[in-house]
Amino acid sequence: MQTLIINIKELLQVRDNPIDKVSGAEMAILPKIDNAFLLIEDNLIADFGSMANCPTIKADQTIDATGKTVLPTWCDSHTHIVYAGNRIQEFVDRINGLSYEEIANRGGGILNSAKKLNETNEEDIYNQSKVRLEEIMQQGTGAVEIKSGYGLTVDGELKMLRVIRKLAANYPIKIKATFLGAHAFPTEYKENHAAYIDLIINEMLPKISEGKLADYIDTFLETGYFSVQETEKIMEAGKKYGLIPKIHVNQFTAINGIKACVKYEALSVDHLEIVTDEDIEDLKGSKTMPVALPSCSYFISIPYTPARKMMAAGLPLALATDYNPGTTPSGNMNFVVATACIKMKMTPEEAINAATINGAYAMGISQTHGSITKGKSANIIITKPLTTYYEMAYSFTSNLIETVFIEGKAI
Repeated sequence: MQTLIINIKELLQVRDNPIDKVSGAEMAILPKIDNAFLLIEDNLIADFGSMANCPTIKADQTIDATGKTVLPTWCDSHTHIVYAGNRIQEFVDRINGLSYEEIANRGGGILNSAKKLNETNEEDIYNQSKVRLEEIMQQGTGAVEIKSGYGLTVDGELKMLRVIRKLAANYPIKIKATFLGAHAFPTEYKENHAAYIDLIINEMLPKISEGKLADYIDTFLETGYFSVQETEKIMEAGKKYGLIPKIHVNQFTAINGIKACVKYEALSVDHLEIVTDEDIEDLKGSKTMPVALPSCSYFISIPYTPARKMMAAGLPLALATDYNPGTTPSGNMNFVVATACIKMKMTPEEAINAATINGAYAMGISQTHGSITKGKSANIIITKPLTTYYEMAYSFTSNLIETVFIEGKAI
């Protein structure tokens, strides 16, 4: 099956040679071809270039993209979209003045979602979650990481990971699974952290490994949640089962967690609303991708990740949604890209790089996703006619996507 897209006004993120990520000043460079073509064969990108060099072939399908922009689909490297119910009341509670911490201390937050999830059967959780997955695909996401973490019991965590595996089997989108048993301490372990960590290490991890249910391991490394020492113990245990760390850190406080994550070669450190000079120094020269979640900052009114400071220091940066029922009930990467430009002062070039190739790196899939490169998965967005691709951030509430291709097929 051949699909030839012709007369593309702007073909973005074209990389002749595969790259893993872009960092620092390189993030401001977004390679593009004006008046371009793109050839898809089956589920892969076969060729691209200027229309002057467009092959004269009779493709199975030809799409005229006059006036339109084509770019890789978004790679959303941090989500919690497998959950049950919602936390709408907490949204109202925050409007009425309660903080995230106050809501959590009253039994809300993560523990509220855990209660609902453990009361909901696996089929219902799958049916709720697939609706969210289908929505983000339509919004241009072609690869997504999904975490567990609302079970907080052996059965609950396994149930979530099985749902993630079923979604991956039933949909063409690339899905990576992350085990987040260390999301919060259940009420019965509030005064006995060691016992819950033992449950994670000695009961959850062996069963997850046996079922091959996860790619990564995560911890909510934060004041009032998991300490640096507790996180290190969990990262060490996860690595014994081949689970690479991807860690929540520096959302509300900086407690030298980033140093520990780099020490354990975490693939990514996510949130980073609070970043110190020492944190930046720890990240320099590491293989760890910083990931910002601007729609979380927007929704619960906390600081935004200091993108300009980090990039000025030569660091890379990825963008993701943090789609979850409590602090970011949205998986719209278009809004994330726009918000990064509006609130974090990233240029459109930097934001698109962060949401494509760097997002792919933060999921461990940059060899197959995140850029227009021959041999990579044919995951692309075709926009509606645009003045320029800058309009994608400028018109931040408009749906500017016309067609999404995942694995070479329009969805």
